[in-house]
Amino acid sequence: MAEKHTYLTTREVADLLRLKERKVYDLVAEGDIPFIKATGKLLFPRDLVEAWLARNLEVKSGRESLVERPPIVAGSHDPLLDWALREAETGLAVAFGGSLDGLRRMAKAEAVFTGTHLASENLPVGQSWNVEHVRRQLAGQPVVVVEFARRVQGLIVPPDNPLGLKSAASLKRRRVIGRQREAGSFVLLERLLEDAGLKLSDLALVPTPARTEADVAAAVAEGLADAGLAIDAVARQYRLGFVPLVEERYDLVVWRRSAFERPFQALMAFGRTRAFIERAAQLGGYDVSGFGTVHYNGP
Repeated sequence: MAEKHTYLTTREVADLLRLKERKVYDLVAEGDIPFIKATGKLLFPRDLVEAWLARNLEVKSGRESLVERPPIVAGSHDPLLDWALREAETGLAVAFGGSLDGLRRMAKAEAVFTGTHLASENLPVGQSWNVEHVRRQLAGQPVVVVEFARRVQGLIVPPDNPLGLKSAASLKRRRVIGRQREAGSFVLLERLLEDAGLKLSDLALVPTPARTEADVAAAVAEGLADAGLAIDAVARQYRLGFVPLVEERYDLVVWRRSAFERPFQALMAFGRTRAFIERAAQLGGYDVSGFGTVHYNGP
């Protein structure tokens, strides 16, 4: 049996969809099919293309309303969101595996919404978040991007920052605890290093990446790493030093129908309470003034 590759070429997608390659390029230009760009070449994640194809067949057959999603929140872990899901009594389970993993789960109907903080690839870091990735990974799907909070992302370092780290450029040859490739922090670190003229290979990366930001803090606290990328709130929780680098937007990407159902509506209502605002201030590094703002409403 021939091996199934994780990523498809333009020709392979054309064969799968029984279209001409020119039509595939048209779908890309119109933002109608999931794709990524790697070294100037178009690649198509097989699982997302198959999910996209199934999604289009469901819509054409009138079965869209029959697609049931499990009561799960996926994507990037956020301590304020994790707390709010419980306090709002949403009844939702969590399966945090990183921003990109969350978008994949949404494409495969494995979650009702997902948390994500992905920097745009086509604009300077800090100018745009999430929407570009959602348009690409969930092309043609009825999803809404809703702002949850803005967070300060930076370097977690030992107390008093003994190495004097100031930026991504200062990480060269330092012991850095990284994140799994599906994490928004991994994507952001690559962008910050690129802007500093560095690559991941210029760092002394800890062999095993951290699965959560709490794991990043633990590695620094235990002396296993000199630094790692995470949010201000986690550094405060572990009483570690923090070097702010960028303010990011953490969004919720929700299936449109799910946005009007009780669990998500309960979260939205709770996010406007004094208890939520006070908790954000207590954790530190959050700006929740834009909570609930819609940044994208899919087709």
